[in-house]
Amino acid sequence: MTATPTPARTVLDTRALLLDMDGTLVNSDAVVERVWRRWAGRHGLDGDAVMKVVHGRQGHATMAALLPDRPVEQNLAENARMLAEETADMDGVVEIAGAAAFLAALRELPHALVTSADVGLSTARMRAAGLPLPEVRVTAESVGASKPDPEGFLKGAAELGVAPAECVVFEDSGAGIAAGRAAGMTVVGVGPRAAAHGPDVVVPDLTRVRVEGLPGGGIRLRIG
Repeated sequence: MTATPTPARTVLDTRALLLDMDGTLVNSDAVVERVWRRWAGRHGLDGDAVMKVVHGRQGHATMAALLPDRPVEQNLAENARMLAEETADMDGVVEIAGAAAFLAALRELPHALVTSADVGLSTARMRAAGLPLPEVRVTAESVGASKPDPEGFLKGAAELGVAPAECVVFEDSGAGIAAGRAAGMTVVGVGPRAAAHGPDVVVPDLTRVRVEGLPGGGIRLRIG
């Protein structure tokens, strides 16, 4: 992979894209705030502190970080209830600016969704935002470890038949950016949360990304 910076633009040549969902393709912040602040209140935790942890992780991993003495089984059971609550609440779920055009440009190019949401939640949120689901999807059911573990991104690369070093990750959260880096991939940070976590490139939204297919199956990204 090559990266060619210009004064106003970064150009990345790669073989495949691995895309997070929440905060990257879909703006679900409103429902995440509602659901997790209610959870914080039930457990006597500060809502602001909880919101600093939740983004990018599976729910049970967030619970384990915030309630470290609680049994894993209890976290998994409560996470199942939380997923059902989130899946039933689509109020305010919209696309990140430029996501529909970005996914349309990728239609014939190698890409995968790699999300900490399960099948039900990811399907519901992508539909609510009016976005097509990529053919290749790595969801919570597909992995044994949540981001920031790189397992999901490595599985996505393997399913696409592309070496990790030849993939570009699009992420918004600290956990997701750490996972992409741990997988040995170039990371494009999307949105206001991303810049604090050291991605290779940062964009405010997906309107700033142009996609071009290259001869031989490569992908050129013009960012900025």
